Amino acid sequence: MKYTEFTGKTVDEAVEKGLKELGLTEETAEIRILEEGKKKLFGSVKARVEIAPKTAENEEVENSSNEETNEAATAEKEPVEAVYTEGMTDGERTVVFLEGLFKLLNITACTELVGEGEKVEINVTAANTNSVIGKHGAMLDAIQTLAGAVANTGRDEYKRVVVDCENYRENREATLNTLAENLAQKAIRLGKKIKLEPMNPYERRIMHSALSEREGVTTQSEGKEPNRYLVIIPDNLEDPDAPAIPARHERGGRGRDNRRGGRDFGRNGNKGGYGNRGGYNKKPYNRDKKSSPSGGSTTGGTTLKTSNDFFGIFLGNSGNSEDKE
Repeated sequence: MKYTEFTGKTVDEAVEKGLKELGLTEETAEIRILEEGKKKLFGSVKARVEIAPKTAENEEVENSSNEETNEAATAEKEPVEAVYTEGMTDGERTVVFLEGLFKLLNITACTELVGEGEKVEINVTAANTNSVIGKHGAMLDAIQTLAGAVANTGRDEYKRVVVDCENYRENREATLNTLAENLAQKAIRLGKKIKLEPMNPYERRIMHSALSEREGVTTQSEGKEPNRYLVIIPDNLEDPDAPAIPARHERGGRGRDNRRGGRDFGRNGNKGGYGNRGGYNKKPYNRDKKSSPSGGSTTGGTTLKTSNDFFGIFLGNSGNSEDKE
């Protein structure tokens, strides 16, 4: 086909101009838009179109192209892989769901149904466990929530679903039990309430259970989700109105003047010296006047004679009262 180019302020104007000049209609013409007209800060850009008469061959090609497009659209609407879950148990149906979920998340993992009695237990083995567990198990908890929703679809009574990844939950429970005991001892020793970082309900339940029969302390949850946290309260609480201290409290007894045997900056009678560091007495600078060859004093500077203490001159008076200027 031989296309003829036409221009106008807009595409419609260019098309109308071309059809009128060629004696065609939109049904009998092949129209290609090269550039749409638009206004600029200075001036404007004209719209450009190409128009050619439509032939029988072109109509056949166009119809074939439309059929292919319709077939592709239909194929996209159809599922890539049909999964039938009829006749499966709740656990088996949940495993199929998790396998599809990991494919969507591009996570290489293998899902196994461990048990299905009072609760559905599923174990996940992954090439990268962090991608499944997440920070503090947040990702694993989210996956477990989705799995629980799938397993309980259509059920009247809720069945608990536990999704684990390579014994993470067992190891986490052991860590929380140890942490609970250590913080309970700390609360009793200090006589103060101790609050932990925000935890999910599952981990708070473990902490409550670990200290439920522990003598000397009680526990309670405070705050609102998702920032709800646990507070450990000792029986020997000194001030009930005092706020709880964080579990990661700053360590005391390591101030600036208590490091390594007492680095004392200008205190304890050392006249601003570096101090006695671990029993090592540092000597100050010796500053003597420079003498001239004739025996008199020169009108100039002084000569610094250094001892082993290189830092004494910067940290205070050298301590030599005879050489004051």
